[in-house]
Amino acid sequence: MPASTATLFYVHDPMCSWCWGYRRTWDTLCALLPSELTLVNVVGGLAPDTDEPMPLEQQNVITGYWRDVHAKTGAEFNFDFWRLCQPRRATYPACRAVLAARLQTAEDAMIDAIQRAYYLRAMNPSDTDTLIKLAGETGLNTQQFSRDLASPAIQSELENEFALRRRLGVRSFPSLVIERGETRSTIPIDYLDYRPTLDALEWALRG
Repeated sequence: MPASTATLFYVHDPMCSWCWGYRRTWDTLCALLPSELTLVNVVGGLAPDTDEPMPLEQQNVITGYWRDVHAKTGAEFNFDFWRLCQPRRATYPACRAVLAARLQTAEDAMIDAIQRAYYLRAMNPSDTDTLIKLAGETGLNTQQFSRDLASPAIQSELENEFALRRRLGVRSFPSLVIERGETRSTIPIDYLDYRPTLDALEWALRG
């Protein structure tokens, strides 16, 4: 039976450490996705807006997550972040930045910039100034980006993305969901090997 067209939803958060750990395998998988698949990024939103500093206990917990991700995937982390920045448990600003960059057809570039800033450059993507700096480095129109980042339209789109994530039944990041007609199914993720996921996608396409 020939394969049919379908949508693959990649549900993530640009400040999710496991998404960063999956990055190399995900990049390989993306380069090999069947042509019948339409890829759609969905920002899931790990943590809402806050101006409160992250408590030390929570900093220690998240630092532990970073160590776990490094141990399992080999992904690099710059732990100077915890010394040089004032962490806040807020990922919604980074999610909005991805959506604002989408308006300038630079969604993937912004995801990449945020991840590298956070995990390798010890920069804080919870801060608007950081996000605008990254937009400039990525080649975006920073005036437009700054306006969009704070706009009601982007906030509305963020809420739409969260609603989509709920409809897809996703509760953890990263997650992959394939939709073909009225059928949706979760696709398993292997952090170190793209092949099981690719096999599952091809199987799903062929029913």
